[in-house]
Amino acid sequence: MPGKYHLLAVVALGGGATALGAFTAGKTIRQPGMPGGAVIKSAEGKTVGSLRVEDSGRHKSKVTVSAKGLPPGYHGFHFHKKGVCDARSIDPKTGSPFYSAGPHFDLGSHSHPNHSGDLPDLLIAADGTGHATITTDRFQLRQLLDADGSAIIIHALPDDQANIPKRYQANGKPGPDAESHRTGDSGARIACGVITKR
Repeated sequence: MPGKYHLLAVVALGGGATALGAFTAGKTIRQPGMPGGAVIKSAEGKTVGSLRVEDSGRHKSKVTVSAKGLPPGYHGFHFHKKGVCDARSIDPKTGSPFYSAGPHFDLGSHSHPNHSGDLPDLLIAADGTGHATITTDRFQLRQLLDADGSAIIIHALPDDQANIPKRYQANGKPGPDAESHRTGDSGARIACGVITKR
């Protein structure tokens, strides 16, 4: 029969529970409230954190991160466009690993800090640990789980949020330069995690 087919899958979970998920034309339609997440790893393959993303109602998503073993201080923290964390994929411009994750995740044509995937800096304490919970209306979990997926990236430096006072000059012009508009000038990508269904 021509047309769109709808399939229903039953997935076994621990303790004998079941969850239903519908698949339409190769796309997964998730039940409300089912979370996604990521295991965050360094370029050396060491697990340095975990991330949880869940719908929190009224078109908002709740992002919770827990990190360990990272350099103290503020770190740029963003969702990136592709769900691929290959540390051997090197940015030819900056020499940064995880180039495979692509640019910042965005649902429009925004510049930094207004990309859909731009988040506040992640603060890492002197003992190398950090925790944060963020609520955003810039995306929903299902959008992070699109055909090419998405990834969470922790950067080496703080994100300037393109907040450069006019007294500073960039290429003879006041305000943020192209790199600040692209990434918040947050430096190398030091950790990456692919967003998956949980």
